[in-house]
Amino acid sequence: MLTFRPIQTPLGQMLIAAQAQGLAGAWFEGQQHMPDVSGWQLVKTDPTLDEAEAQLVQYMRGQRDSFQLKLAPAWGTEFQRSVWQALQGVGFGSTTSYGHLAQLLNKPQAARAVGAAVGRNPWSVIVPCHRILGAQGALTGYAGGLERKVALLKLEGVLL
Repeated sequence: MLTFRPIQTPLGQMLIAAQAQGLAGAWFEGQQHMPDVSGWQLVKTDPTLDEAEAQLVQYMRGQRDSFQLKLAPAWGTEFQRSVWQALQGVGFGSTTSYGHLAQLLNKPQAARAVGAAVGRNPWSVIVPCHRILGAQGALTGYAGGLERKVALLKLEGVLL
């Protein structure tokens, strides 16, 4: 059973969800590829959700540059999960491209598929999909909104 609750962050409202094994997701309000929460249980407090909220707010205030949360995927194909795992290797203040991620996964022709998997990352911000850029550093789409991607990259010092 997934539990969830909305939280307020400096970049707007988010919905965070957990299951017994850990954090299942974090999405900005209005984000693309948001799952249907109708079967989930709304809670006021939960240790996993409480810690996720605290770390997200600290990060967005510039007080944290990484997350120490147990992630527990509740969905995703094996390929998507491999992409989400690879995203975790892109450190604070760094960026990479969809093509480079495809090469890291030994699927050099799969940049578009990598892009699709990045867009479905269920842990917005925590698993840093905002650090992935298009060819020649283009600021391509972000499921949470391009303005949030820009704000996150500015927070990390990648953009001025």
